[in-house]
Amino acid sequence: MPNPKRRHSQQRGAKRRTHYKAVAATWSTDSVTGESHLRHRAHWVEGKLYYKGRVVMDKAPAEAAEGDKNL
Repeated sequence: MPNPKRRHSQQRGAKRRTHYKAVAATWSTDSVTGESHLRHRAHWVEGKLYYKGRVVMDKAPAEAAEGDKNL
């Protein structure tokens, strides 16, 4: 069996032998809003940030606070 003239890195061999393939991200439907989103990620729906079916943050109070600065 022929031998390489120079040593190859371990990473090079691992890249050649790998069996991992790129897969599409898994999408879920939120039970509360009915919107589709990436799993284990927060998502915005109508100005509210949802995570695990709960409202984490509401965009409306932040906009009201910005309006008070202009006074």
